[in-house]
Amino acid sequence: MSQTKNFNLPDLGEGLPDATIVEWFVKEGDVIKLDEPLVSMETAKAVVEVPSPFSGTVLKLSGAAGDIIPTGAVLASFALDPNLPQRADGQDTGHSHGHAAPAAAAAPTPPPLPTAAAPVAAEEAKPAAAERDDAGTVVGAMQSSNAVHAEQALAVGGVKAVPAVRATARKLGVDLSRVRATGADGAVTMADVKQAAADGSAKIGAAPAAVAAPAAAAPAPAQGAAPVQSDARTPLSAAGKPMRTQPPGVVAKGQPEPLKGVRRNMARVMADAHSKVVPTTLNDDADIHAWLPGNDVTARLVRSIVVAAQKVPAMNAWFDGEALTRTLHAQVDIGIAVDTDDGLFVPALRNADMLDARGIREGVNRLREQVEARSIAASELSGYTISLSNFGMFAGRYATPVVVPPCVAIVGAGRARHQMTPVMGGVEAHKVIPLSVTFDHRAATGGEAARFLRAMMDDLALAS
Repeated sequence: MSQTKNFNLPDLGEGLPDATIVEWFVKEGDVIKLDEPLVSMETAKAVVEVPSPFSGTVLKLSGAAGDIIPTGAVLASFALDPNLPQRADGQDTGHSHGHAAPAAAAAPTPPPLPTAAAPVAAEEAKPAAAERDDAGTVVGAMQSSNAVHAEQALAVGGVKAVPAVRATARKLGVDLSRVRATGADGAVTMADVKQAAADGSAKIGAAPAAVAAPAAAAPAPAQGAAPVQSDARTPLSAAGKPMRTQPPGVVAKGQPEPLKGVRRNMARVMADAHSKVVPTTLNDDADIHAWLPGNDVTARLVRSIVVAAQKVPAMNAWFDGEALTRTLHAQVDIGIAVDTDDGLFVPALRNADMLDARGIREGVNRLREQVEARSIAASELSGYTISLSNFGMFAGRYATPVVVPPCVAIVGAGRARHQMTPVMGGVEAHKVIPLSVTFDHRAATGGEAARFLRAMMDDLALAS
């Protein structure tokens, strides 16, 4: 009788509690070999391709696309094949697996019907700028034995595409088999999927264009035939009259869906911050009337934070509320809030105190590109000493941004505007940037926060 083993979902990040199934590369009853692609999973950090830890027959898949699997829970069950290569029991793989019940008790059962696809990466995964030595954190790669299997285009169903592209296609309702591939070796790229979604040429369930009959050539329905039902919403009834609205007491509600991936992690982090921090916010306007043409707003904001942090080190610090200890930092690593369709990322701009305006701009652009491609290393999403939310690029003047422990402070920059400013002999229209500084009042005083804000305003008032 063949040996049966379970494969438990490993920690695909730094202590991430769960991950969402994006796509299985096998089905129950299939034979898979060691290290062949098993499933792609979405975490709060990336879309990750998980290889098989065994060689044998797939007995059971624990979930369908869109299902959330807790870290450490059974992901799949296998009947090992002694004639195929297996990994030695003592060999470290980063996988967590254990013995299952006898094979007779593990009869395959049909997987549940797929639910709504999980929120996924907004851009095609790109290789990180440098490899990192972290077997516990996986972003676009999975360490197995002594080799790392980088994310690559897999041929599934006759279509080659990386997991992030497949996840995006599922999210946008695009049939990959009908997308015109422009990538290397015939692989479908992220741009191909977005183009197909925009022009509707590969919509799932739509009839192929080659066989679609022109509307003018469609035969008229037979007299007395039942009217054709349409899924499109309309304010008119079948008789062409305005529809009645629901009674005032009836409230239409959407279907609840679980948060997944980045949004799920964001909910946890924000709730944890809300329960631990004692936040206080100061607001003021920085007068930038003296700016010369060509000033980069983000670069100037970063520089002003660096100047203020050097003058008031208490704001560029970490605070441990349990041990009641404070760590002041000599370097200034600024977390740059990046908004995406999938949720909030805060990558760290390292050593901002050593960068000039060009270096700041290049660093911010690199971080945003890696976030959009979901190729950013997990180590780049933590460890910052203070953070910046430039929400004014969209709208809003002032805010109460959330301080995420262990940081002590966060700066929010609102939408720039012109206001009338008193000057000698009258008033002038000056351009100002609204600033909001939220700080943890357990670790910093109101005076320290006010001096920090004043230092930022003074630096932003300079011409260049």
